[in-house]
Formats: sequence, C-alpha cells, structure tokens
Amino acid sequence: MITNKIAAFLIIIFTTVTSFSQEKFTLSGTIQDFKNNETLIGVNVYIPSLKIGTTTNEYGFYSLTVPADEYQIEISYLGYQTIQKTIILNQNTKNNFALNEGGEELEEVVITDNKGKINIKSPEMSINKLSISSIKKMPVVMGEVDVLKSILLLPGVTNAGEGASGFNVRGGGADQNLILLDEATIFNSSHVFGFFSVFNPDAIKDLKLYKGGIPSRYGGRASSVLDIYQKDGNSKEFHVNGGIGLISSRILAEGPLVKDKGSFLIGGRASYAHLFLKFSEDQKDNSAYFYDLNTKLSYKLNDNNSLYLSGYFGRDVFSLNKSFTNIYGNSTLNLRWNHLYSDKLFSNLSLIYSDYYYGLDLDFVGFTWDSGIKNYNIKYDFKNYISDKFKLNYGLNGIYYEFNPGTIKPSNDESGINPDQLDKKYAFEPAVYIEAENQLSTKITVSYGLRYSLFYRLGASTINYYENYSPVTFNPELQIYEKGIPTSTQYFSKNKSIKSYNNLEPRFSVSYQLNDDQALKASYNRMAQYLQLISNTSSPTPLDVWMPSDNYIKPQIADQVAFGYFRNINDGAYSIEAETYYKKIQNRLDYIDGADLIANDAIEQVILNGRMRSYGLEIMFKKNEGKLNGWISYTLSKSEQQTPGRTPQESGINNGQWYNSAYDKTHNLAITSSYNLNEKWSFGANFALQSGQPVTYPNGQYEYLGITVPSYGLRNENRLPAYHHLDVSATLTPRKNKGRNWKGEWVFSIYNLYNRQNAASINFRQNVDTGDNEAVKTSIFGVVPAVSYNFKF
Repeated sequence: MITNKIAAFLIIIFTTVTSFSQEKFTLSGTIQDFKNNETLIGVNVYIPSLKIGTTTNEYGFYSLTVPADEYQIEISYLGYQTIQKTIILNQNTKNNFALNEGGEELEEVVITDNKGKINIKSPEMSINKLSISSIKKMPVVMGEVDVLKSILLLPGVTNAGEGASGFNVRGGGADQNLILLDEATIFNSSHVFGFFSVFNPDAIKDLKLYKGGIPSRYGGRASSVLDIYQKDGNSKEFHVNGGIGLISSRILAEGPLVKDKGSFLIGGRASYAHLFLKFSEDQKDNSAYFYDLNTKLSYKLNDNNSLYLSGYFGRDVFSLNKSFTNIYGNSTLNLRWNHLYSDKLFSNLSLIYSDYYYGLDLDFVGFTWDSGIKNYNIKYDFKNYISDKFKLNYGLNGIYYEFNPGTIKPSNDESGINPDQLDKKYAFEPAVYIEAENQLSTKITVSYGLRYSLFYRLGASTINYYENYSPVTFNPELQIYEKGIPTSTQYFSKNKSIKSYNNLEPRFSVSYQLNDDQALKASYNRMAQYLQLISNTSSPTPLDVWMPSDNYIKPQIADQVAFGYFRNINDGAYSIEAETYYKKIQNRLDYIDGADLIANDAIEQVILNGRMRSYGLEIMFKKNEGKLNGWISYTLSKSEQQTPGRTPQESGINNGQWYNSAYDKTHNLAITSSYNLNEKWSFGANFALQSGQPVTYPNGQYEYLGITVPSYGLRNENRLPAYHHLDVSATLTPRKNKGRNWKGEWVFSIYNLYNRQNAASINFRQNVDTGDNEAVKTSIFGVVPAVSYNFKF
C-alpha cells in the first residue's frame, strides 16, 4: 500500500516536469565571498523582468533555466553589496559571482545596497536566519559570543532560564530539536552545564532555524531543526583571528592549501577561569573548564567535484577535590563529496560519525561511570533544477545507532565493586525523501514533499514482558503508579530486530503573493522522532540518557500547521512577519511520581505515554538598514501535556486533564538593536521578558515522626516569577586599524544592567526555628560586566 502511494506521488511530480520541456538555457555557477572564496548559502539570484529567481544551496551553487534573451541579474545577500549585471543568455552558461562586503566597484557590475528584504515569493516560512556578524554584536553574559543565546531572541524560542542548557521551540522540549553541525548530529549543545554553547562563532558560516514548514530532507525530531555550517577556510590568503575574554579565549587559523582550490581551517577555544581557583587554598583541587576544536579541509578537484572533511571535538571537565570528576562532550567527523552531474543536477554524498560521551569518576566510592550515544550516517542528496519554475530535491540516508546507557566499573582492583554493564542498545533508521518547489503562477508558489522513514530496534538486549503488557501498574487504593513486575524475559542477539516502525511524513507549504511587498503563507509538516531523551528536568543535563523506541517507548509523531503574513515596508527598509501555529504530538513521555531514571535498566517501568499540544501567535518587526537596526519579537503561546489513565480506574497524571508542559511560556518579548555611531564606535542592546517557568509547589504539609513533610499539588500548576533582563554593549574599533594587517577591537558589555535577580529555581526547606516549610530562591546572575579583545591578522 505504501509502495503504491509513493509510486503515485512520483508519477504526479514527473508528469508535472514534462510541462516544462520547451527549449530554454541554463545559467548556473557558484557565489562566493570576494575576499576569501568562502561559498555563500542562501544568496538570492533574481531576474526582475521575469519575476523569477532562486537561491544558492549549502555549497554556494545556483541554477536557473529561462528562455534565451538578454537579462539583468540581481544577486543579493544580507550583509553584502548587491550586484546587478547584464547577461546575454543564448547558450548554457556558467557564471560565478563574488560578493563584497566593502563595496568596492567590480568590473562590469553595478553595486547597490542590500536591505535584507523578506523573500515574499518563497513558500518558506517559520524559518529564521542569523548572520554571524549580527550575532557578534549582541551583548551576552561574561562577554562570550554565543550562537544558542542569540536564537533565544527570536519569536517562538525560549529556554528554561538563566544558565539552562538547550532551547525550546514553539512549546517543544529541548530533546525535540535536531541540531546539526556540518550535517553531523550534536546531542548536547552546551558547555559548563548550559552557560555557553559548543559552537565557536569564529568557525561558523551560516545558521538557519526551522520552526515549522520543515523540508522533507530533515527528519528524526518533533519540533525544530537548527542547521549550522562551518566555514570552508580562506583559499586566497592566510589569516588568523581570535579573541581574549575574561573566562575564555579562542583562536582560528585559515588559509590556502592550493591557492583558489584548496583550504584549511582550524580553530580552538578554551576556558581558564578555573586557574584562579589554584590561588585559593580551599579551592585549589576544584576545577570547571571546557575546550573544543573545529577543523575543516576543503579541496576543489575540478569544476564538477569538490571534497570536504570537517570535524569537531569538545570536552567539559568538572572536578571536586579530585574525588568527583565529570567529563562529557561531543565528537563529529564528516567526509563529503560534491558532484555536479550537469548544470541542472547537483549532488552531495556524506559519510558522518557523531559521538556524545558522558563519564563520571567517583573516587570517594571507588567506581567510574561511562555512557553515551554514537551514530554512523550515510546520506546522498540530489538537487535538480529542472526549470525556472520547478525544482526537485530527493535523497536517502541511513543511520546506525549505538546506545550505552551506562558502564559501571571499579576505579581500582581494591574497590570491591564488580563491573556492571547496563544493556547496550542498537538501532537502524533509514529514510528516503522527495520534495519539489513549484511556481504555479506569478502569485502562487508551492513546496511539497514526502519523507518515508523506518526504524528498527535491534539487539543485543534483554526485553522484559509484563502481565497485560503493563510495565507500569496502577494502585487504585493509593491512587499512585508503581513499577510493574516482569513475568518473563527474552534475550535478542546483536542486530536481531526487536521492534520496527515506519512512518510517512508529508510536508507542504504555499505562498500567495498579494503584491510585490506582501504575501500570505501556510505550511503543514509531520515529523517522526524515534529517539527519546530520558530526563525529568526541564533543562537537559549531561547525565541525561538517549533511548531508542522499542516495545514500550513509542516514537513521537508531530503534526504542525502554520499560517503567516509577511510584508516588506519602504522597499525593504522595514519588514514584518506574523505567524500563528498549532502543533500536536503523540506519544510524548512523562514520568510517574518518584521515577528513578539513573542506571535504570527497565526504564519502561517508570514512564507513561501521553500527548502534547502547543499553539500560539508570533510577531516580528525588523529594521533592516540605517545606523540603527534590529528587531522586536513577541510570542503569545500555550504548551500543554496530557497523560490520561489507560483504564477507567486510573486517574492519570493530574487526573487525566491537560496541564502546563515544563516549556510553557505564555508571553515572550525580545528586543535587540545595534547602532553604528561612526567607524570607531558601535553599540548594542538586548531586552528579554518571559513568563515564569511552570513548576510544582507544595500546597500543604503534614508531620511524620516529628518531621514536617510538604505535600504537593497538581503537576506544573505553579510558576516561577517573570524572567527579564537588559544587556548592553559597546565596541571600540581603533582608527589605527586602517591600512594595517593587524586589526583589533575592544568589546565592553554589561549583562543584566539593572541587576534583576531572576529565579533559576525555588526550593522548599524546613525552617530550623519555626519548623515550617519555607521557599528559597536561587539566582545565578546579578550584574555581570565584561571586556574582551578580538583580533585578526
């Protein structure tokens, strides 16, 4: 049945293709940065007379097929000067362009200002793009430029509060975000338990966040995709840049392997705040630091073939008195081959390795703990520029997973602890996809696609079986859930299939152009998530364990619809985006009261399958040009979860009613701005205001054996106080930079200017004097001034 559906889908697409068979010529090529040959992603290539255009792909390639004629071509990209060039197209033509940030005149072109307009014609919606230059202007805590903190200023994006790791998109959990670095999966995106992200801003070329309308080439997560690409490296000249901050420093070197053909990039960061602890006698054995390394090699074999090898390695180290040591981090490696089959068909083959490791050394009890997740991914993607009005993308990929929930072994032979290995788990996730973008008329453009994903839970593992298939039992007398007792077990040998799933994931989006400056857009996407993060905290921690779907843990299935209004004002000097969305998710996990998640080899005994829904309104107003620019974003939203009873006798969590999810933020306001006073001084400011995080407070207390014990109310029916702060920065670029190889700048910033004591958490304890329970607020940051120095030569 599924095969017939796919066949019918392909017939419709290729039938459509035949309608564009009239003779035309193709203009294709790559678009690069003039200074360093860095390919540029998402550059607009537009023919005003035909009102058609395209954008460059992830490797800077574009292709446009139109009737033979003389055309004026516009090439525009945010942060670069727009090029207008006249081209006589009477045969298939390759034409490469180089964009310049500085505005120098280029031969045979006319340069104008690029105002960063919204692409009204494109059916893309629920997507935010940020340039690294914009991110670097944003004031942040301790002066550390942070990619993840910058996206929190976008509509529909929040996190669990100050110092929290991960991010939440449209009411979803942090584990529902697919985070890719050069196509490799990043399983933990934070350093120092959430204070900083793992992404070195100097090494990043492009960042795109998909909140909805997600293309068919992406899969595996229920809420969003954060797609990040590293720079290729400068193939013209050797350069070094970096920065020195209060708690960390960074350096990056790039240059040609073979001029204009091959390049290298290597960058590193390290924190050193822990070194100051050595001067304190009572802290000299404590440390908390991170380091990471970004690498990339790029080589253009010829006009039709290019090779890329990129990698990332990062580690965090946290140690207390040498008796407790925690080490965790990501490692990735990606080998890619770009091949141009023709001026209309571009392909990319990738071999990807990703590893997240978590380790504990508990010397005071004499054992170590190792856990993690690895995956091996092969993917082959094609982009077919069939005509000026029809583009086709298709491809396939397969991911093999290795899960290690935990290996416990003695630190030394005298510990008396026997080694113990929780059941390792294995899985295979293949998928195939196809998607098309079709301009139906001058006003209507549609994008539609289909992803077919499969998932195989593999041995070697021991599977528990329970009476009535119920690993969680309900005690009607106490009205609580308890662990079920296995009735039997079965061992599955390595790579033997234990459980399988398959899902069709349709995607659709449409743009209706009201006029040259306004459009209405709509989208729908279905996503299947086969990996689950086992965590009962609102913010991910390094100790959290990823688990595959199996007999008891079902895959999450997300359906999202969105509608939006988009407008450019004053020829793109201003723009406004307004979207409303509704998302529902099946099989969202929640946990029974008192669930023990650590080192639990029968996790199915403490989890319940529920469902989730979120909906909201997002508004974003941007000023795109002038000395003062930035944006204001506001989100009004609701995120709820429901875990009903499985039988009439069961009450379910919160009596089976909808309750606030841990990620629900009713109001979310963000304002960011930058002001260029002159060539010497520029300023930035951010303001954030959010509703407090849902929490569960005690609603009473009772005495037991002379101890006052709090009793808790319904789950997540309370909230932390509202969260808000104002940050400012000033950047000084000395005039002596002009004409010198060495260029430097000083960045002065103040985080939380008015010293808002935001509550990271509120805990309850018994007062030693009165015996009553009392609330204790924990705040992480007050006013945090910082200074850093950035350089380049």
